[in-house]
Amino acid sequence: MIRYDLKQSEMPRKWYNIIPDLPEEVPMPLDENGEAMELLKRAVPSKILEHEFSHERYIDIPEPVYEKYMMVGRPTPIIRAKKFEEYLGNNIKIYMKMESYTYTGSHKINSALAHVYYAKQDNADFVSSETGAGQWGAAVSLAAALNNIKAHIFMVRTSYYAKPYRKFQMEMYGADVHPSPSDFTAYGKELLKKDPENPGSLGIAISDAMKYALENNGKYIAGSVINADILYKTIAGQEALLQMKMTGDDPDYIIGVVGGGSNYAALAFPFLGEELRENNIRRKYIAAGSLEVPKMTRGVYKYDFADTAGVLPMLKMYTIGADFIPPPVFAGGLRYHAVAPLLSLLMHRGIVSSRDYSQEESFKYAQLFSKIEGYIPAPETSHALPILKEIADEAERTHEKKTVLVSFSGHGLLDLANYADALGLK
Repeated sequence: MIRYDLKQSEMPRKWYNIIPDLPEEVPMPLDENGEAMELLKRAVPSKILEHEFSHERYIDIPEPVYEKYMMVGRPTPIIRAKKFEEYLGNNIKIYMKMESYTYTGSHKINSALAHVYYAKQDNADFVSSETGAGQWGAAVSLAAALNNIKAHIFMVRTSYYAKPYRKFQMEMYGADVHPSPSDFTAYGKELLKKDPENPGSLGIAISDAMKYALENNGKYIAGSVINADILYKTIAGQEALLQMKMTGDDPDYIIGVVGGGSNYAALAFPFLGEELRENNIRRKYIAAGSLEVPKMTRGVYKYDFADTAGVLPMLKMYTIGADFIPPPVFAGGLRYHAVAPLLSLLMHRGIVSSRDYSQEESFKYAQLFSKIEGYIPAPETSHALPILKEIADEAERTHEKKTVLVSFSGHGLLDLANYADALGLK
């Protein structure tokens, strides 16, 4: 078989929370001035904060969220990449969890539907959030439309101009999209006054979105990094557990790309949780990122601000600094300066390893994969593809065939102009 599908009636009804299965306590957020947590309570939906610190292993998916999962394309399939296996020498089996099959084209809708549902329960006038590449912004915009609430999206300025079709997608769903730094907040105006050409960053966009929600009776929703966001996205990993049983194979490796960490963690954590409970970690977990934003391979594990303005509490995570302004690489979803605390803890313990690849190398793999398998990956997703060559080469040396499960986080059909610029396509 090439494709493994669950029936909609087989879709899991609970999210998985890895916190009770971790080998140690997760470091708590740090609020140096005593104000950040109070601001967080005002800006973030109450149920999300409850889930952020929950020690329940499984949390029921609300029926309205469950129904909307089915509306937007869940469950997503697992696809066997047989032709790419052949290209790599038939030393590995490659299974890909195709989160690109959702309506918005990425995994982001999995948590956006939950965030917006809980914001609506708190009677918010609107929701606001940040976006880099635009995939999270598109997901929030659709989730807001399906819940009949307005969305304000603060898009990293360099992506706002480089990815107009992502902006148009959000606007098709009825969202208002603002380039960040933005002139909609005092913070954004101050940055633009200092540097009118400021390219922006996800850290700045988070500050913009948070401040806008606080000043205008909205609710801010975070697109990655926080525990609750990872929790809501584990619907993908929960599905994959069932689907891998259908294949008859058990993954030796689970790989994926990290912007903030929620995409990779969402697939990996349900598998890793089983091993942690058995006290037997037998699989290898490898996370890939951008060499241009090397937070995993060159970051420091310490407390740092989640946003550039320091509005949010400090989190213990791998970081290259909240004030880091990344180069305007096209893989916009990878520009965040830090790694989710849950994933950072596992990296620090050596349970998850990491790789960073340049845009040039990753995009060449994206084109190669497109030619061989016919599916164009998102620029972010392409950064995980070089790991497959590494695993295949190792399997050839050891004469042991390996099975790999990949989080295919999104498609690249709205990123073709960026690929064309980077690859010199005509």
